[in-house]
Amino acid sequence: MTTKNGGFMDNPRILYVTTGNRAEARSIGELLVEERLCACVNIINNMESVYWWNGKIQSDKECILLVKTTENLVARVTEKIKQLHSYDVPCVISLPLSADEGNQEYIEWIFDCVSK
Repeated sequence: MTTKNGGFMDNPRILYVTTGNRAEARSIGELLVEERLCACVNIINNMESVYWWNGKIQSDKECILLVKTTENLVARVTEKIKQLHSYDVPCVISLPLSADEGNQEYIEWIFDCVSK
């Protein structure tokens, strides 16, 4: 997905997502990859979160998903995660990446995976 001058028409993104457990993370991640909404999902298990919820400080073990996608797909990926997620307000944060930095072959691979 490049322009005539070799620049990208879209920008790569990483979505930071938390889930309640590994099974939920795996289920969401597999569906996102199967539907080509992302190229890859990394699952990081046994992360601990401390947060405010319903007026109280809470602490829970969670899983992190790092979802590699494109800026054009962020809204669709976010909606899909919200449909599948067990939380009332799931954490889905989009982090911009530079298409000009890092391993260019990897960035091209992300675009290739989601454009099929």
